[in-house]
Formats: sequence, C-alpha cells, structure tokens
Amino acid sequence: MGGKFLTGVALCALGASALAGDASAAGFTGGKLNGQPIERVLLISIDGMHALDFANCASGVAGVNGGAPYCPNLAALAKTGFNYTQAMTPKPSDSFPGLVALISGASPHTSGTFYDVSYDRVLAPPIKTTPYGIPGGVCKVGVAAGTQIGFDEEIDFDYTKLNGGGGIDTDYLPRDPMNGCAFVYPHTYIKVNTIFEVVKQAGGRTAWSDKHPSYDFTNGASGTGVDDLYSPEINSIPVNLPQVTTKACNPLPDQTAVSNSNAWTDSFQNIQCYDSLKVQAIINEINGYDHTGTTHVGTPNLFGMNFQTVSVGEKLLETSINTNGGYADAQGTPSAALANEISFTDSAIGSMISALKAKGKLEKTVIIVTAKHGQSPIDRTRLLRIPADDSAKQPPSAFVNNVQADEDDISMLWLKDRSASGLATAVSALQANATTIGANAGEIFYGPSLGLMFNTSDTRTPDIVVAPNVGVVYTGGKKKDAEHGGWANDDRSVMLLVSNPTLTAKTFAGPVATQQVAPTILSILGQDPTALIGVRKEGVKPLSGL
Repeated sequence: MGGKFLTGVALCALGASALAGDASAAGFTGGKLNGQPIERVLLISIDGMHALDFANCASGVAGVNGGAPYCPNLAALAKTGFNYTQAMTPKPSDSFPGLVALISGASPHTSGTFYDVSYDRVLAPPIKTTPYGIPGGVCKVGVAAGTQIGFDEEIDFDYTKLNGGGGIDTDYLPRDPMNGCAFVYPHTYIKVNTIFEVVKQAGGRTAWSDKHPSYDFTNGASGTGVDDLYSPEINSIPVNLPQVTTKACNPLPDQTAVSNSNAWTDSFQNIQCYDSLKVQAIINEINGYDHTGTTHVGTPNLFGMNFQTVSVGEKLLETSINTNGGYADAQGTPSAALANEISFTDSAIGSMISALKAKGKLEKTVIIVTAKHGQSPIDRTRLLRIPADDSAKQPPSAFVNNVQADEDDISMLWLKDRSASGLATAVSALQANATTIGANAGEIFYGPSLGLMFNTSDTRTPDIVVAPNVGVVYTGGKKKDAEHGGWANDDRSVMLLVSNPTLTAKTFAGPVATQQVAPTILSILGQDPTALIGVRKEGVKPLSGL
C-alpha cells in the first residue's frame, strides 16, 4: 500500500528556522521598480474575476451600491498601478492550467496540464479506486498502461475534512511505469518549474494558499518550491471556524448549508469564512509568521492566495435561501449576491494592504491581482445546460467512444480508438449531432487545428475538443448557472492589475496573457525570467511597462 504525503495543511513549514527579521535578511537581494527596492511580491488570484467585473466595481454601475464603486481597495490599487484590460488565460480556462500559467509562464502545450481531472496514455492507475471512481489497478514496469488522472479532492485521505484528512493519500495517485512505478504527485506531474522554486533557490522565502492539498503542484518539479503551503479542502464538510478572527464564523453564518452533503461552495456566506482562513494566513505571513501565526519565520518574498468567493457568487443558485448569484444583464451588472462577494473580497484585500502598511512593507511590495479563470456566460439569456435544461440534448461524450471526457462549458475527449479512422468516425458523429450537443454555432478542434495549440505527441493531450455555443454548460443539474474551462471570452478574459506606490496609473488596452505574470514577477524580484522552462520554451515576455 502507499503511504502518506502531508501537505501544508498538516505541516507548518517543516524545516523552516525562525529568522530575526524579514526573509530578505536570509540572503535574498530582491529587485527594483522605478528605483525603489522591491523585496516581495504578493500574488492574488480572484478566481472568476473578469476584467469587466473590475471595471464595473471600480467605477460603479446603476442599481448596485447606489451607483457608487463597490471595490474601493482594488480601485485604490489601480491609482498606483498598471491595469491590463485585455488579459487572457490559457486554453482551457480551468483552475489547474490557469494557476500553472501564472506561476510558471507555461501553457498546457508545455506543462501538460489540461484539467485537474484528465487522462494520461502512459501512466498506470492508482493502487486503490478513488472516491470518485478512478479504477485502481496494476502497474507493470516498462509497460504503458493509460489511466484517468484525478488531481482534485479525490486524492485526499478524507476530502470531507478541512485538512483533507492529513493530506494526499498516495494510494490514490497514478504511477509511472517508466520510472519504476513511482507515485506521480501533482508536483511531479507538471513538466515545468515554478516561480516559487526560482525565488527559493535565490535565497528567498515562499508561501502559497489554495483550495486542495493537490495544489502541491505549486512546489514545481523539485517538490520543494513552497516553504509554507496551506491548502484547506474546499469540498470538505463546512465546520465552525473559531480560528477566524476577521469574520464571525463560529458558528458559520449560513446554517442551511452545513450538512454532511454540503461543501463550502454551497453557500454565499460560508465560502467567505472559508476564504477568510487563507486571508488570515496572508496577514500572519505579512506579520512575519508562518500561516498559522505561531512561528516567526520572516515575511515571504513571494506569497499569495486564491479567492473562491467571487467564483461562487458568479454561478451558485442557493435554493435553500432562495438566492441566485450571477449577473442581471450582458454588461455584467452583478446580482446582489455577487456584488456582496466582490465587496467581501475587496475588503479582505484591503486588510492585507493595511497589514503591509502597518509593518512598513507596502512600498517594497508589488501586489498583483488577477484570476486563474473567468466564468461563462455573463449573459444569462444564453445559458443552456445540457441536458438539464433540455433532456433531448446530450453532451459530446454521448456520441463518442472515449476513455475520458472533461465536460463543463467545453468538452475535451480522449478516444479509445485513436487511429485515423477512429478519429474520423468520432468527429463525424459529433458533426452529425452538432445541434444536439449545442455546438451548431461552435467549433470542433482535432488533428492539425488542435496541434496549433497543443503538443499532440504529448500522452496527455485530448484527441478532440468541442467548443460549443456560448452559454452551453454540460451538466445534468441546475445547482449552477455558469461554469469555466472553456474558450469563450467570458471564460478567459480576467482582470490583471500590477500595483506599487511608485507606479503612476496606466491602462494597457493591448492583448496580454496571464502567462506573462510569471516572468514579470521574477523580473520585479531581480531574477532571470528565463530560469523558467515555460518562459524559455514558449518565448513568454514580462508585461509591458514593467
């Protein structure tokens, strides 16, 4: 049987020694911006936050908050920052490839990461069948097997627990038959290194907070890039959080969503408590401690977190309290629930700014606010959940002989028969049922068209990608009215703001990619961006103006 792999949820910065001062005293020299020494970068991903959401909340929209801005702290950052209004995430726009791009500069073409759940044609199955049904099996050294890959909560010891039951259970990990059947951790799965590794190798301290223990992949291929990784399980059963001091979370504010069948994402209010755990971790780190606030280790030179609150606000239909998230119109006017989630996130970021000011660290900190992904559709009149809204329609996987299908508001298909005739048969079936799968105005990518974006010789690359009509979401339920993962503008257009008190406000309207965040961070911190494999292989440049 496999063993235990404990994440930052269970271990508090093992091996870190307490420092007398900031982490920069340990030998990290940092960089400069406009002649000002820069010691650290705080990277924040507001998952789901469109460029349009930021434009609306910073200037105000009719019918929300009396027409006044409802993200004053983000708006204030923009007054000393560069705002990139045409920032796009990689394809597909899922959390896994989205964050990999931000921290490595690599798209799925180079990183080999397409979704948190995907497929590899060489790797062997886990020892045990996972809680979500990835079959366990055997691994024979030197023999390619093929297996589904599950790097979500299903690799936790117990995903119903906030700490994942103690981290990653290796019995649920795929194995590599070409490497002695070694377990494949998330950090060994990605094929690139990360900014955390580069900064740590230069003598800096690093920290990150995210939503699953599987975000171990932030460590990079070395497995050691993040000194302090904190990853409370977002799909665990909600519990009271007496440790949260920035918000009343003991008891949780929404008692309609705390049963054994609930997760943190089932409630507009409880998700704020979940995110507050990570906000508190950031403030502890700003104050020079580890994420628990108990061990003095110095403020990280590179740290950050993701917010889930806005993503939940964009798509949740919380029937228990008769409240819907999402948008009121195509111009992005938020519902009351979504506006509240944006305001909460803004206030939380304000508390981080206040902590930096209180410690005299704001001037030497660059704050980057962006998102792993957007959410689609903004215009709810376009929403069509297949088959939930029309039982006569079916997702593409219903017409294709496949071994794996990732279907949210896109469909990525790995075929059983990958021969030329097998591919042709599958594509013909999809084209013949274009209306049924909601793709009569969409696109089907395969063969050369897919090869322009992805490495089709990679054992992980899907055989077919169906980008359906805008607004189509493949789901049998009506709990959500939006999703991400697809290639539409709403999926990929995200806010991107780089702020520091030395900067004069400027707006860049030209197209940029979130992949450019990684080399930008290294440049700001005085490191060589080409130390990143993804940057070298894909020719990614730092953001304009910096």
